[in-house]
Amino acid sequence: MIGNPSLNHRYCKGFYSLFKTLQQNRFEFENIVPIPYVKWTDYHDEVTIRFSPEIIPYLINLKKNFTQHALSDLAELNSKYSIILYRWLSMNYNQYEHYSYKGGRREEQVEAYRNPTISMRELREMTDTINDYKRFTHFETRVLKEPLEEINAHTSFNVSYDKIKKGRSIDSIVFHITKKRRADDNSYKLDDKNHKEAKVEKEANEEKLVYQAMQSKYTKLLLENFLLSPYEMTDPAIMAGLQKNVYPKYDELKVLRGLEGVKKHLSYVHDKQEPYSKGNIAKYLKKSIDQYLPTVKLQDLEQPERAKVRGKGASHE
Repeated sequence: MIGNPSLNHRYCKGFYSLFKTLQQNRFEFENIVPIPYVKWTDYHDEVTIRFSPEIIPYLINLKKNFTQHALSDLAELNSKYSIILYRWLSMNYNQYEHYSYKGGRREEQVEAYRNPTISMRELREMTDTINDYKRFTHFETRVLKEPLEEINAHTSFNVSYDKIKKGRSIDSIVFHITKKRRADDNSYKLDDKNHKEAKVEKEANEEKLVYQAMQSKYTKLLLENFLLSPYEMTDPAIMAGLQKNVYPKYDELKVLRGLEGVKKHLSYVHDKQEPYSKGNIAKYLKKSIDQYLPTVKLQDLEQPERAKVRGKGASHE
């Protein structure tokens, strides 16, 4: 819960309303925030960062460059305000990169992620400085200037800001985020039309492969033989890899030995599977069928009468 009682009341009321809506409409969605929790104290400079359990697989596998870069950048930051601002800026810039690639937002909406605005009230709540640094000059030095100097010096971002006035007071801050070029950085391609089109086409093809894999009888057989887990089924790369590289091989085996032959092959693979092979199941299954198919074809050449029998299976000789 948040330390401000009035905010707690608003959030609880909002969550209750959202919960009732979800009950009525039966929607389901999931949103994982990479860095959801930051804690510090006023009496020393120690900062605690806690990651949610849902993000751990992504941290372990470092599936996204954003995650890898965010972690290495965070390791360089010392100020609690630097970490808080970096977390918020990263969240916005990550949205900018996502929608620049994927589309789905108007151009001005995409640019707003790269130039995010936050009210002074929200900024003070986010940095827990509602009762601190009452004079804006002190607030600006401690919460804006010094942290941004550290962010600019030690992370992949260059950040500047403008103060937006309302009357005589500072009403909000608009940040301007640019990303430094890294040796492995492809962000310069964000505005490349051909790159965008190629990426969209690649993702569309992957989505098609994933859909086909989910409908395939071979996926069911893999599950029945404990060669594929429900968790792995949520990984688009695995499912697309199976549909593209493995299932066509199973079709070949089915022509030669019938569906029963495919089942016997998968049962054999399960019995002989080593623990290390579970790291890349699509690659392992492809290697297994690539090794077995030539044996089947050779058997049919040497024993033509075997090729006339379909669906009776064959042992792994």
